[in-house]
Amino acid sequence: MKKTHIYLFTLLLGALLGACKTSVNVAQKSNDEISKDTLFTLVQKQTFQYFWDGAEENSGLARERIHMDGLYPQNDKNIVTSGGGGFGVMAILVGIERGFITRDEGRQRLEKIVGFLEKADRFHGAWPHWLDGETGRVKPFSSKDDGGDLVETSFMAQGLLCVRQYFNKGNAEEKKLASRADQLWKEIDFNWYRNGKNVLLWHWSPKNEWAMNFEVTGYNECLIMYVLAASSPTYGVPAEVYHQGWAENGKMVEPKESLGYKLQLRHHGAPNGGPLFWAHYSYLGLDPRGLKDRYADYWQENINHALINYTWCVTNPKGYKGYGPDSWGLTASYSVKGYAGHAPSESGDLGVIAPTAALSSFPYIPEQSARAMRHWYNNMKDKVWGEYGFYDAFSETANWYPKRYLAIDQGPVVVMMENHRTGLLWNLFMSSPEIKQGLKKLGFESPHLK
Repeated sequence: MKKTHIYLFTLLLGALLGACKTSVNVAQKSNDEISKDTLFTLVQKQTFQYFWDGAEENSGLARERIHMDGLYPQNDKNIVTSGGGGFGVMAILVGIERGFITRDEGRQRLEKIVGFLEKADRFHGAWPHWLDGETGRVKPFSSKDDGGDLVETSFMAQGLLCVRQYFNKGNAEEKKLASRADQLWKEIDFNWYRNGKNVLLWHWSPKNEWAMNFEVTGYNECLIMYVLAASSPTYGVPAEVYHQGWAENGKMVEPKESLGYKLQLRHHGAPNGGPLFWAHYSYLGLDPRGLKDRYADYWQENINHALINYTWCVTNPKGYKGYGPDSWGLTASYSVKGYAGHAPSESGDLGVIAPTAALSSFPYIPEQSARAMRHWYNNMKDKVWGEYGFYDAFSETANWYPKRYLAIDQGPVVVMMENHRTGLLWNLFMSSPEIKQGLKKLGFESPHLK
């Protein structure tokens, strides 16, 4: 063979090999993407089952907790939670949209839930933190916390408004459900929970009245309560309650930099941002994208909050086993000893990772969240994965892997992962006319208000 022919043959062979290599790489990338999407749906579906198969039978609501070992504190297996139940209501809408259940199945379950809520104990329209799922009577959360819990009620109201918006243009049965959900929301007396002040109080009960005296000021997970209070068409509060109470006449603004990221708001003394659920609970329905007021850009605040949490776990200053870019997330969850509001700080980091922290942060830092999700499922599945998705928390340092779940941690996983995918709950909640008016009253900007 002539040199010229050899040279041309070599070029041709190289080109063919290169094309084959490129084809393999493309195919591999495609398979990775399919695998990621399949896992994403699997995590959503399995976690959704907490609120479907795992629900308390009589009420249809989420149980406060499910322990796969069958051991429950104070025999509270049938206790349901108003806040976690509200997250579960939103998860049911995800289940319908994803085809995990039919639209009729979802409607029927929501009718059961609404029927239970209509008859359950309420205190000036607010449900208690805990209810007995079999009777609808209040289950005291603590000795003085035996009445209305306005924060947990607001989490439920967030879900009820999404239900109303989802079904209000449907058939006759669906419109009736939407109307009943609307009535429950309108019966919450936010104005009562001011106790005559320009601030909202967390609790009130007939027995203890205002004894707990917990004035809710920012910044934490309770922004949604003030938005709802300003938006209520029946018991709305003036804008001063938000600005003087929640924002403390601007004292809520406390700019700082942490681990290379800026926070605009005071996170109640937390040096590196509070537990990560502060970036989740209020934003299951309240869309943080482009949401701004005179105090903060809430989208950027939440992104940076998540990045600080992630960076703390990656740098791992306390040297805990297993921490890193593929296993991170500090938030309120079960802890090695009881329950704790884990946060990135010397005293707040106890070596406990809660999967809900990373999974519910998909809208903010999706690559970091996906990496943790894949690692936990592919490499730790036998220790951290069960009937209702990832267990609530674990610690590799303590070799601690309890097979237990909490409603208030499971709900945000389903909802925030869907918001990352489609914005479903964000679009439903923000389509509420009252919410638009309330946000405008408080001086917010949002693409939904245009």
